[in-house]
Amino acid sequence: MFIAEIKKFIYKRILRKKYFRKGSCKRCGACCSRIYVSHGKHTIDSEEEFESLRDKYPFYSYLSVEGKDDIGLIFSCCNFDADKHICKIHKMRPGICRRYPDEFVFSMGACLSDGCGYSFEPIEKFSEILANIEKKPLKNCVIFTDELDTDEEET
Repeated sequence: MFIAEIKKFIYKRILRKKYFRKGSCKRCGACCSRIYVSHGKHTIDSEEEFESLRDKYPFYSYLSVEGKDDIGLIFSCCNFDADKHICKIHKMRPGICRRYPDEFVFSMGACLSDGCGYSFEPIEKFSEILANIEKKPLKNCVIFTDELDTDEEET
């Protein structure tokens, strides 16, 4: 129990995480295809922007444009071998691939594919959050009720 509390403290307070990542890769390859790439605060949506970034950042050289939709350009990784279900550069893969799936992507509304072996579990359960809120005293609060003061009713 003590180790679990230390882990929880480190994830929440030091790493500023809200979820534990659970599971392991099942080599489905879904994370290597139909990829949207965010750079800065927006999703890459033009091939010109992509080419510019490809010159500056080595990771982008692994991606090829597969299409485009309302969100932006859709990429796939050229290092995924679809026949063998392996990454051709697994031992040298970029950090973004090593960290996948990252809480940041999950918290932005992305979802994991059905065949993915990973899942996310909240570090703190809702019941724990609610219990912590109930423990804190209310300061400078006026509580309104539907009940009328009995003195006012008599007049």
